[in-house]
Amino acid sequence: MGQFGEALRKERESRGVELQTISGSTKVVTRYLAALEDEHFEILPGGILSKGIVRSYAQTLGLDQGEWVERFLEASQRPVETDSDADWAEFAKNVSETRVIPARQSGLRLRWAGVALLVLVLVGFGWFVYRYVNGHVLAEEIHGHPMTSASVMPPAGNPGP
Repeated sequence: MGQFGEALRKERESRGVELQTISGSTKVVTRYLAALEDEHFEILPGGILSKGIVRSYAQTLGLDQGEWVERFLEASQRPVETDSDADWAEFAKNVSETRVIPARQSGLRLRWAGVALLVLVLVGFGWFVYRYVNGHVLAEEIHGHPMTSASVMPPAGNPGP
């Protein structure tokens, strides 16, 4: 193994990051990431895709993307592409901004759980009110008169019979 792959692996390991974590973040299969670290460059896709894998890997670890792409090109002895690095950076930025982040997904699930809980509370409150009102209506039907405080208590000025 040469200097590029060994240095890349050491950077990853020093940060305590697993290849699966990088794969999940970059959407690059673990096989390509391992090939990059083992310097099996023939396994990697050609052209701009290999550079993109290196850029994504470096970005995930917080490394200088340009420096690592240059080191990759030297180690792999691939010709420098004619693409514009600014165009590639803009493309990568757009892709990362449109990607759904799992934290957002869990926040959405929490929101829906809150809505479901609120609906259950409202249904329970409605059931309680219905039972309470229904109980008073039944009591009025049984006793033949409305059960109000005026019918239970005599007027204040009249001592009663």
